[in-house]
Amino acid sequence: MMILKNEWPAVTGEHELVITRLLDAPPALAFQVWSDPVHVARWWGPRERGEDFTTPVCEMDFQVGGSYRICIRSPAGRELWQRGRYLEIIAPERLVFTFAWDNLPDMGWETLVTVIFAAHGPSQTQMTFTQIGLPSVAERDGHIQGWTQCVDRLAAYLATQTV
Repeated sequence: MMILKNEWPAVTGEHELVITRLLDAPPALAFQVWSDPVHVARWWGPRERGEDFTTPVCEMDFQVGGSYRICIRSPAGRELWQRGRYLEIIAPERLVFTFAWDNLPDMGWETLVTVIFAAHGPSQTQMTFTQIGLPSVAERDGHIQGWTQCVDRLAAYLATQTV
C-alpha cells in the first residue's frame, strides 16, 4: 500500500491506483466537468516543472459505447495522445471508461478507469478515481503522479465554476 500526500490518501494495489478527493462542488457539477469537452480541455493533464500541460485537442462522443481522443501538450511542446471508450455513464454518480496512450509504443495496453461521485454535504463531492490494469508497479507509480496532478487541476478548476 502506498499513501500519497493528498486531501484524502491515495491507496494503490500493485496493478491499480485509487485517488479519493473531496471537491468543493456538488456531484452534478463535478460530473459535468468530466463529461463536457470544453471543461475537460481546461483541467485535463499533469504538470511538468510547475507548469500545466495544455489540451489542444479534446474530442468526446460522450455516450455509452462512444469514444474520446485527447491530446495533451507538455510545456516543452511534446504531444501525447490518449484514447478510450465510455463503458458506463450514470449521471451524476458514476463514469467508467477505458484509457490508453496512442503514441507511446511501450504503453500499448489499455486500462479501466472508474470515477464515482458521492454527495458530501450540500455542496461537496467525494470523488473516487480508480484505474485498474496497469502492467507494473512502475507504471502504476507514474500514473499516480500524473492523475494526482490532474485531480489537483480538476479541483482548482471546479473552484472557479458555479452551479
